Amino acid sequence: MHIPRDAAAAALNVISITTTPNGFTGPARGWNSFGLQSNPKAAPGFTFNQDGITKQCDAMASSLGSSNGYVYCSIDSNWSVGGNGDEYGRIIPDTSVFPNITQLADHLHSQRQKLGVYVVPGGFEADINKTILGTDVKIGDVCSGDNGMARCNWDFSQDAVQTWHDSVVSQFAEWGVDLIKLDYVTPGSPSNGANLPADNSGEVIAYHKAIQKSGRSMRLDISWKLDRSSKYFSIWESNADSMRTDQDINNSGSSTLVSWEVVQRAIENYRQYIVEEGPSSPLSIYPDMDNLYVGNAESVSGISDAQRQSVMSHWIGASANLIIGSDLTNLDSTGKSILTDADALSIADFTAQYPMQPRNPGTGESNATQLQAWIAGPAPSGSKEAVVILANYGPDQGQGGFGTSLSGTQNVVATWPDLGLSGSYSVTDVWGKKDLGVQSSQVSAQLNEGESVLLKLTPA
Repeated sequence: MHIPRDAAAAALNVISITTTPNGFTGPARGWNSFGLQSNPKAAPGFTFNQDGITKQCDAMASSLGSSNGYVYCSIDSNWSVGGNGDEYGRIIPDTSVFPNITQLADHLHSQRQKLGVYVVPGGFEADINKTILGTDVKIGDVCSGDNGMARCNWDFSQDAVQTWHDSVVSQFAEWGVDLIKLDYVTPGSPSNGANLPADNSGEVIAYHKAIQKSGRSMRLDISWKLDRSSKYFSIWESNADSMRTDQDINNSGSSTLVSWEVVQRAIENYRQYIVEEGPSSPLSIYPDMDNLYVGNAESVSGISDAQRQSVMSHWIGASANLIIGSDLTNLDSTGKSILTDADALSIADFTAQYPMQPRNPGTGESNATQLQAWIAGPAPSGSKEAVVILANYGPDQGQGGFGTSLSGTQNVVATWPDLGLSGSYSVTDVWGKKDLGVQSSQVSAQLNEGESVLLKLTPA
C-alpha cells in the first residue's frame, strides 16, 4: 500500500526553557576575546591587555549598543596569574596585562556593559602551603595531584573546598564581575594536553553555590563539549546558566576566524543536544554553540555573507549565547546589520523561551540531513507564533554528520506535517523583509550551499 509522504511524521512536542539556576531568562549576548587571542593573524591590530579589551568593548557599545542586549564583555584565558594565587590562594589578575580589573569593570558598567572572566578547575599547586581564607586548612590538605595546568584537584567532600570557591567568587563580586566562564569541565572536555580528572563536575556545583552566596548576580557558563548522560546533565542544568555543546569552532592560528565545515559540526552538535535533552523540557539551561564569528568580512571571518547570516539564524534559533568572537573594531556593514537586525533579535527573544528542534523535510524526523528544517514553538498561548529555519548546508565536509553531497541550489520544502503544524499562517522572511503571504500547507525556499531562510509564522 502506498504510504503518504508525511504519514509517519510524529506529533510536535514544543520545547521550552525556563529560568536558569542563577535567575536568567535568556542567553547571554556580548563579546569574548578568545577568537582574537587564538587567531592573531585575523586581527593583527588586537592586543590582549586591558587597553585592547577596552577598545573592543567600547566598539561594541558604540556599534552594537546595549539596547540590542550585547552587554557582556568577557575576557578569556591568560587574564590571571597562571601559576599561583594571592596569600590565600585566590585567583588574581596578571597586572602586567590587566593592571586594574576593578577599573575595567567600572568602565564597562558606566556604559551599561558587564564583565566576564575565565577560570579553570583546581587550586594552584604552588599554593599548597597557603591557608584558605577564613579557615585553618591548607590548600594541600584538600587539593592534590596535577591536572596539567599548574593546578591540583579538589577533594569536594571537604567543606574547606567550598570555602575557597566562596572566597574567590566573593572577590570577583568586589571587582564587579558579572559572568564566570568555567572551562575544562569533565566529564566531556578533551584533555588537550592537560591531565584532567575523569570527573570534576564538583567545580560547577561549587561555583554555583559561591555565586549564590556572593550577593551579586553572575552567570556561570561551562565548557566545553560536556557529557550529557542523565547524571551529568542534571548537574549542569541545576547549577549553570549555559553549557557548551561543541568544542572550539575557531580556526586557531589561521588568518580567518572560522570555516563552514566546522559550523556544520556545531549545528550538528546542537541537533544531537536538543534531540537528546528536548524531551525533558522545560529545560533550565541555555546551549553555548561557541562564539559568533559573523561580524567581519569574509577575508577575516572565513565564511561568506550568506553563511554568516546562516550562522546567526541558527545561533538565534537554538537560543544559544550570542557571544561575538569577531574584531569589533573592524565590523563591516553586513556584520553590523546581521548583529543588530531588530526583527532577528525579536526572534531571539522568542527562541529564548522556545528553542528550535529539527524536523526533517519529507518525514518530520530529527536526523542529520543536508536539507534541513527546524521549528521553534509554536507558542502555546498568546500570539501562538512559530519560527522556522530552512537550510541547505551544502555537501557534508566530514563534520556535519549527514553524509550527503547535493551540490548547488536546492529546493527545500517543509510541509505542515513535516513541521507538526496545522492551519494557516502568515509567513514573513525575517532577513529578506518580505511578506510571503498566508500559507496553509508548507513553506519552501531555493537555497544554495550554506544558505538558509529564517521565517516567522503567525496564525492567520
